[in-house]
Amino acid sequence: MPRSFTEITDLTKNEVLEIFDLCGKMKTGKIAPKPLAGKSVACIFTKPSLRTRVSFEVGINQLGGHALYITDNEIQLGKRESVADAARVLSRYVGMIMIRTFAHSDVTELAKYASVPVINGLTDLGHPCQILGDYFTVMEHKKKDIYKIAYLGDGNNVCNSWLTLASRIPIDLRIGTAKTTPPDKNALELAKANKGSRILVTEDPKEAVKDADVIYTDVWASMGQKDQSKEKAELLSKYQLNAALLQGADPGYLVMHCLPAERGREITDEVMDDPKHSIVFDEAENRLHIQKAIMVFLLQQ
Repeated sequence: MPRSFTEITDLTKNEVLEIFDLCGKMKTGKIAPKPLAGKSVACIFTKPSLRTRVSFEVGINQLGGHALYITDNEIQLGKRESVADAARVLSRYVGMIMIRTFAHSDVTELAKYASVPVINGLTDLGHPCQILGDYFTVMEHKKKDIYKIAYLGDGNNVCNSWLTLASRIPIDLRIGTAKTTPPDKNALELAKANKGSRILVTEDPKEAVKDADVIYTDVWASMGQKDQSKEKAELLSKYQLNAALLQGADPGYLVMHCLPAERGREITDEVMDDPKHSIVFDEAENRLHIQKAIMVFLLQQ
């Protein structure tokens, strides 16, 4: 059976580190494999995308392959035909499948029935490519055994993938969120089970950012939840990344946002554009490099 990447928990700690090593070598041009030469990759999108689509398509091209952009209107996954049947059919045509969608079950079912690797480009449950790229970005800017990372805002898919990463490698992860917007319970339990990590969930944003190396946020209402924008803003306004809140962080703190940002809501312009502390666009760039590393890793298994 092919290896797939549906969440970070599909990997061991050593495999996570191997992907980081691959990512660094690709970014510096030390290796230039073409494992997708003569192959196509089906890229299924049921959600709009800038970074995921462009970074995957560019990465696939650089690896020698051809990206096929497939929309939900075209295949109606799980409606026009079953996810299992679509997985079986696509496996006869392509060398790999990447999907960005709503239901995490669609990704796991594709992986179950496909005979080629499947990659989770984002679901409502997790955003694993994003978080691996984010952690790689942190390692580029700071060298520490364990990072103090504060995530502020909605306990969403990005937050969940930070937790699943903490279940594999040691992280001092602080999550500042409202009582009614917690992360996934299973992801939280997995992270707490890793004795090398320290996990804190708090309603106090100042407690979350105290002495933190990295301050991270995301939009308060994700795709498919925009009808909750007003409600989420009321619940999460005190978790906004602004200059006053960040005074409590480590003096050399880094600011991160997975983008797209709703400036003036979860993060101020002053913080996002700070040339000393913000690495928002470095992490966006690294989506390309980490996804190439993930694809190469899966093809080597």
